[in-house]
Amino acid sequence: MKFKAEINVMPHKALLDPQGKAISKSMTNIGLPEITGVRMGKHIHLEVEAESEEAAKAKVEEACQKLLTNQITEYYEFTLAQAELEA
Repeated sequence: MKFKAEINVMPHKALLDPQGKAISKSMTNIGLPEITGVRMGKHIHLEVEAESEEAAKAKVEEACQKLLTNQITEYYEFTLAQAELEA
């Protein structure tokens, strides 16, 4: 079976986020001072072939831990859904 994963990777809340801080500061410059507290991360979409949902979750976890995130500075969350059959 094929599954689709949507992964969000963000800097740990306790760490400074220079990109987010720069974006927050720029919001004031473009006339949007009410937008604050920006945190910059990344969104990853992938497909995984697996025998079951549990096996697919394990593969996505492994990919996140070994390649897609820096566990020292980032955390991740993901959703997993069975891919729709193509017509």
